[in-house]
Amino acid sequence: MATTLAARPLPRAIRRTQWPKKAGACRAVATAAAVERDERRPFTPHELPPVAPPSSRRDALREAKPFSDFLTDSFSRQHDYLRISVTERCNLRCLYCMPEAGIDLSPPKTQLTSPEIFYLSQLFVNQGVNKIRLTGGEPTVRKDIVPLMQQIGSLRSNGLRELALTTNGISLHRKLDAMVEAGLTGVNISLDTLDPFQFQLLTRRQGFDAVMKSINRVQDINRLGAGVKLKVNCVVMRGLNDHQVMPFVDMTRDQDLEVRFIEYMPFGGNKWEEQKMMPYAEMLDVIREKYPTLTRMQDAKNDTSKSWHIPGFAGRIGFITSMTHNFCGTCNRLRITSDGNLKVCLHGETEVSLRDILRTERNGEPMDESAFEAIREIELARREDNASSLQMGGEEGWISKERQLLDVIGAAVKRKKAKHAGMGELENMKNRPMILIGG
Repeated sequence: MATTLAARPLPRAIRRTQWPKKAGACRAVATAAAVERDERRPFTPHELPPVAPPSSRRDALREAKPFSDFLTDSFSRQHDYLRISVTERCNLRCLYCMPEAGIDLSPPKTQLTSPEIFYLSQLFVNQGVNKIRLTGGEPTVRKDIVPLMQQIGSLRSNGLRELALTTNGISLHRKLDAMVEAGLTGVNISLDTLDPFQFQLLTRRQGFDAVMKSINRVQDINRLGAGVKLKVNCVVMRGLNDHQVMPFVDMTRDQDLEVRFIEYMPFGGNKWEEQKMMPYAEMLDVIREKYPTLTRMQDAKNDTSKSWHIPGFAGRIGFITSMTHNFCGTCNRLRITSDGNLKVCLHGETEVSLRDILRTERNGEPMDESAFEAIREIELARREDNASSLQMGGEEGWISKERQLLDVIGAAVKRKKAKHAGMGELENMKNRPMILIGG
């Protein structure tokens, strides 16, 4: 029987009362009661990265290095963007994401621990990943999400440039200030309607006011210099919320944010049908009827969204066109599921477990803080042994856990196809529900 997930109350995040106007220079005023015990005591890695050179010099040195072969596929696509699902739990039940019957929650032991997530984050950043996005499920329901972000944020000294979050916004406003302090640079909030009643129908839960509060809170702190990139993601489904396209466009008139319309995609259990999908071209036509001056913008490199702007508007709109105009040729994304599987393509069936490799020396047991420290010590010792072996002309000694992971990652990336299957094939392919992938 499928488990019915229940929304869990979350702790109140650190609430900041002072924001300097210069981005990135935030000061927090917090009390001990503001955060749960586990959020005040994040695990501490055994070996934190050394102090890095100034940002401009560090970036120049990084750019001068050849990009990792492990993260380069057979079509020369370089994967410098990693999306990590930190939980399969969620406090909403969106129609396109959660199967109607619900999902069976995996045993907690199968889920990646915070030390494991940090270990993998560090591994990928050291190979050239410069952007990490945390997804779910709903990432804010993870109890230690703030200290986890603090640890990942420390990888800025290794070359990480962006730490982003995709969230439904229900609880974001309570944790946002602490997340920005931890290094959050961008947030995508999922919202498929501006009608509170329809919100409840599409998500099978209440919470519209909380989502709007989160959107407003991001804009409030940005006016004070936080510099968090704000995007609102809207999955458009014909006959359900296609009439909401124009209200979302009008939302960008006075608000400095980007609304991104996403073509409805097939995933396990979401009852996708082609006639339910409103294609990019049709959405454009609807918008141009009211705003004929709609102008195409220059997209950033590797951007999945086709960006447009209405002259005089503060914000922008974009379209994610996976179904009608895929962007596979410039894809730079890799995904890790909450149970530790690497997916090289959102719509691909193939997965490979990184979790199992991480746990080989613990007989399959999850890695906790002490195990993380022990592994770091083993890694350092093995590297010394390997260096000595190579200096003497012998074969390399111990194959480190890091090397095992890189070999598996590299092989998976090399097998990545030129593009995902077409619309008809995707409908019939076996894939996880969206909630178990992480978007």
